[in-house]
Amino acid sequence: MTRLPLRARVATAVGGAAGRVSRLTGRGDGSVIGGLLGLRVEPGLLRLLAAGRKVVLVTGTNGKTTTTRLITAGLSALGQEVASNAFGANMEAGLASALGRAPDAPYAVLETDERYLPTVIEATSPQVVVLLNLSRDQMDRAAEIWLTARQWRQALAAAPDCTVIANADDPLIAWAASAAPRVTWVAAGQRWHEDSWCCPRCGSHLCRDELGWRCGECGFARPATRWALSGDAVVDEAGQSHELSLALPGRANRSNAMVALAVAAHFGAGADQALPCLREVRSVAGRYTQVQRHGRLVRLLLAKNPAGWLEAFDVLAAGPVPVLLAVNAQMPDGKDTSWLWDVDYRVLRGRPVFITGERRLDLAVRLEADQVPFELTDGIDAAVDLVTGGELDVIANYTAFQHIRVILGRAE
Repeated sequence: MTRLPLRARVATAVGGAAGRVSRLTGRGDGSVIGGLLGLRVEPGLLRLLAAGRKVVLVTGTNGKTTTTRLITAGLSALGQEVASNAFGANMEAGLASALGRAPDAPYAVLETDERYLPTVIEATSPQVVVLLNLSRDQMDRAAEIWLTARQWRQALAAAPDCTVIANADDPLIAWAASAAPRVTWVAAGQRWHEDSWCCPRCGSHLCRDELGWRCGECGFARPATRWALSGDAVVDEAGQSHELSLALPGRANRSNAMVALAVAAHFGAGADQALPCLREVRSVAGRYTQVQRHGRLVRLLLAKNPAGWLEAFDVLAAGPVPVLLAVNAQMPDGKDTSWLWDVDYRVLRGRPVFITGERRLDLAVRLEADQVPFELTDGIDAAVDLVTGGELDVIANYTAFQHIRVILGRAE
């Protein structure tokens, strides 16, 4: 690490103090307010704090926080400190705060909001950028995804020293990443196809088969991959198979772990070295947490958009285990709830379904249209008290999820 100028050291001290006050007073984890104040003192703080580090940026619509956590775990196998924004504060203030809390860490793994990726690339000069997926999310406050992909493409083309680790199964990701000088392609999968029917290069219809996707007009096609999943195992770039055996559930997290192993390998940590660290990850900022509440086992799942709900349904407990669905529409969620109509809720038929949240009536109309019986509730404790068995799965969007975590004691 290079020595910070005096102004930057003052900014880091002010931000760190503000963050500690925020945590002590119970107002939050301090990861945003500390960075905001630090940037007011020194607007170039993020660039200064990133200088001299090996930086990894992680972005995409879904899976950013979990993949960031898994990469951080994988790099810890190298025996050196890794700075990271573990709680998902992924804009400039959160990134500056994360780096300021670990001033001597030689590595930094930073979850980055999709809209801010070009700015953060310019500020941090990353060694690696991870591109996971791209689909509609918070359309009333986020850019249209094709515009986002175009901005990524331009930023990556202007970053000659950066290696991109990209999901070859997502056509928009493949198009954005293909402008980068160096790309490691991984087969991370794409279950949600509704935002990628058209070729991002020419606009023609994409064809899909067992070999992947391709455009019949311009020839743009899925790139060949160097990392892939095979059941519960990862096949690395040397063709070696490694059993994952993760504590985190679902195919999406196996894909996230594969990406983490590819990043770790880039920095010299082999899969056999990094995997034991990945297996220790059991919860990510409350996601997948299991907590006892009034004699029931409650499991928390986060889903913020149609693609995320599809993955959440994939890891619901087997059998007719009850599920609580919670939807808000605050600023971090996006005010528009029309995306609920893109989710196929018929998979919930046969389960007891409870719904809550500020926009529970919007969700009720959607479930009624899918002929899914449900019961309105006033919150997590009301749902727990209605459960006759011993388990309850909870799927909530962002602010509803955080509210439930507070009620459950910010379970980790």
